[in-house]
Amino acid sequence: MKLYFSPGACSLSPHIALLEAGLPFTLEMASTKTHQLKDGTDFYTINPLGYVPVLELDNGQRLREGPAIVQYIADQAPASKLAPANGTFERYQLQEWLGFIGTEIHKGFSPLFNPNMPDPVKDMARGQVLKRLTWVDAQLAGKEFLMGADFSVADAYLFTVCGWSKFVGVDISGLENLASFLQRVGARPSVQKAIADEKQ
Repeated sequence: MKLYFSPGACSLSPHIALLEAGLPFTLEMASTKTHQLKDGTDFYTINPLGYVPVLELDNGQRLREGPAIVQYIADQAPASKLAPANGTFERYQLQEWLGFIGTEIHKGFSPLFNPNMPDPVKDMARGQVLKRLTWVDAQLAGKEFLMGADFSVADAYLFTVCGWSKFVGVDISGLENLASFLQRVGARPSVQKAIADEKQ
């Protein structure tokens, strides 16, 4: 498999999942600024929408949305416990978390990365993201991870988007449960390797 990624982008989440699952894969960097690969290939020929992540399977098929990609990865390595079994209530709870992180947190950060967005709009966006993360903080009380004792693909996604806070002025320092969670996830070998790989 091949993962198209951009450093610092949400593609870190499936990168972590691939390492956790122990699946063989290669990395291909796609610039979010030039929309080109290192060899000059137009990334729009890979993903017409122009963003990462994209996971290319060995047969040439591609998946291009993070929540779908990470569940596919988890299902290729069920022993890794990255996702509960399909059809179980717990699997739908995982999908609930992936949907919440994607729509309520991930997309909530979007205005903050837009240089043309007026400051009052950015202030509103910061407040909304912090409100959502404060709710997550409460859900993490007494739990190691979002789903309980086992690390899941939702944890990799939450870790990834929370990492953007420091770049856009969202102060999450008062969220103690979330801070402990981020420290736990950040200490995982897969997370450290993924971050290091993306800096090369």
